[in-house]
Amino acid sequence: MRPEATATGGQPPFFVDFEDVWLAYNDELLAQDHFAVEAIDLKVRRGEFIAIVGPSGCGKSTFMKLATGLRMPSRGRIRIDGQPVTGPVKISGMAFQAPSLLPWRTTVDNVLLPLEIVEPYRSQFKQRRGEFEQRARALLQKVGLGGYEDQFPWQLSGGMQQRASICRALIHEPQMLLLDEPFGALDAFTREELWCILRDLWTEQRFNVILVTHDLRESVFLADTVYVMSKSPGRFVVRREIDLPQPRELEITYTKEFTDVVHELRGHIGAIRRGTAAPAVEAKP
Repeated sequence: MRPEATATGGQPPFFVDFEDVWLAYNDELLAQDHFAVEAIDLKVRRGEFIAIVGPSGCGKSTFMKLATGLRMPSRGRIRIDGQPVTGPVKISGMAFQAPSLLPWRTTVDNVLLPLEIVEPYRSQFKQRRGEFEQRARALLQKVGLGGYEDQFPWQLSGGMQQRASICRALIHEPQMLLLDEPFGALDAFTREELWCILRDLWTEQRFNVILVTHDLRESVFLADTVYVMSKSPGRFVVRREIDLPQPRELEITYTKEFTDVVHELRGHIGAIRRGTAAPAVEAKP
């Protein structure tokens, strides 16, 4: 048993574990003590949904690269599911603001793409294509794209493309989903519709989610915990647990309890922009 494992379940107590993580993008910047993020300490429970907010350029996307193993820290330690991160994390899926669907592939073939290129699925793809395609079509049905599986990206709206992008990120059944501004380019009604789709997928499957967003309402609606990052070099200055029942319905966004949390987070970000933010705090519900 790994030393991090719990006494009862055999699993590490935290699924995501950052311990004093710093990142400089090259040796020259490191020699100058010029970091993109600094002193990141983060412990996320298995199945937890967290959101990260903060001013532009604060290091949110850099944090995502560290969490997926696309960048190694200059200092500190990262563990995912109890294992040290030494390269790309295969148990994760990612979706971005731009869906980036391949225009010459149908929707279902775009969703299948990770299974064609990532082991252990790649070596099994030809033999199990029928099974994998059935899985992809079921996932597309679940997000409301039934009937569009064989359409090309140019035949889909922006919101439909983003649904397909999320399906592509989940097709290999990852334990962790990382979302970098996934709904930022969509209109308000489509965005809220996709919040509910993501909520339902997470409620059903309970994978870990790390959401980077500028939308405070989005973060409060979806997340168990919201972290606020400082200006560059980015560090977490506020941790706010969202004490609202899960799963949440859109009606909750009109309540005083919800808007109070949004205004509180907005106040923290405003203080960061003015340079008057307090040292790192844990905001209590």
